[in-house]
Amino acid sequence: MNDDGQNEHSLPDGWELSTLGESCDVVLGQSPSSDTYNVKGVGLPFYQGKTEFGDLYPTPEKWCSSPKKLAEKDDILISVRAPVGPTNVADIECCIGRGLAAIRPRNEADRDFVLLALKLYENELAQLGSGSTFAAIKRDQLEGFEIPLPPLLKQQRIAAVLNEQMAAVEKARAAAQAQLGAARALPAAYLREVFEGEEARGWERVRLGDLLTLRKEIIHPYDNPSGPAVFVGLEHIESGTGARAGKLEVEMSQLTGRKPKFYKGDIVYGYLRPYLNKVWVAEFDGLCSVDQYVYSVLAERAETDFIAWFMRSATYLNRAPITTTPGQLPRIRTEEVASVEINLPPLPMQRRILARLGDQLTQAQKTSAALEAQLAAIEQLPGALLRRAFAGEL
Repeated sequence: MNDDGQNEHSLPDGWELSTLGESCDVVLGQSPSSDTYNVKGVGLPFYQGKTEFGDLYPTPEKWCSSPKKLAEKDDILISVRAPVGPTNVADIECCIGRGLAAIRPRNEADRDFVLLALKLYENELAQLGSGSTFAAIKRDQLEGFEIPLPPLLKQQRIAAVLNEQMAAVEKARAAAQAQLGAARALPAAYLREVFEGEEARGWERVRLGDLLTLRKEIIHPYDNPSGPAVFVGLEHIESGTGARAGKLEVEMSQLTGRKPKFYKGDIVYGYLRPYLNKVWVAEFDGLCSVDQYVYSVLAERAETDFIAWFMRSATYLNRAPITTTPGQLPRIRTEEVASVEINLPPLPMQRRILARLGDQLTQAQKTSAALEAQLAAIEQLPGALLRRAFAGEL
């Protein structure tokens, strides 16, 4: 982009730069009177901004009986106010508010080609609208924005090829997303099979209160503690996995509130919003927040990791009497934790199950990571295809 805010492009042979104002009619939206809005489908669909945009066509949430500015069927709709740049296509005549503009290509410009160009240069358009407190782009900026245009027949051929490629990318993206969703569901399925499967039905049913001991060791500032300590709060524990994502080195003499103490091997359990499944098996001694309970596990009856995985499972949440009070976040009290029942196999079987479960969860994590990388690569394809096309490489 040069000092005048115009796009600088290295053009393929036979292409030329054209401003949107030269190749298209630009209609800026204008909000009609609020008393003409309705949600009953009376009048024309009324679009106010990007919030109503879909993958290609917008979805109406309001209608207007007395519109001031209209977009015609097949017009390009572009967001001109926070955010600047996203596009959709009008599938029918509609009313547009001041958050949108309609771009209507003339005979020398192909609609699909112009739409693809605006997608490619969306970031440059956004930069034009970034100078004000509320991001917006003016008429003269939009009409003066330059895009490269080859001859019309070539525009149409390029748009046809690109649309075919984009459809293939979208199909691949949808397939990868479906596979990723299935992979991410595997851990929950494995836990459900362990704690609710046919084998589990034959195990002894035991209250957690018979397996867990609540630690009540609290560090109080008024006891004048001193020395270094490690703090692990709710924010440091990943939901569902039991992994620790951080910690905080603290000096106990500077504590401003009481902190429960935990020891290596304890279960540190987030009882605030328990559906987040923030259950960590401590790797060292330290301090946690008052939104966490600290439990030791009766080693003669249960493996700590077996109990921790149960407390991360949907089975536990379904059996737990979680308290919901108006004005407060959901929470579970110690006596409610103690009342939850677990199907408990003998210790040797717990160890075998943990070994198998560990292998399954590790494989599921690797599969999810591979699919996430695949999906990230697919997400980069549309931009790469657009850059190639507008470099004349199709």
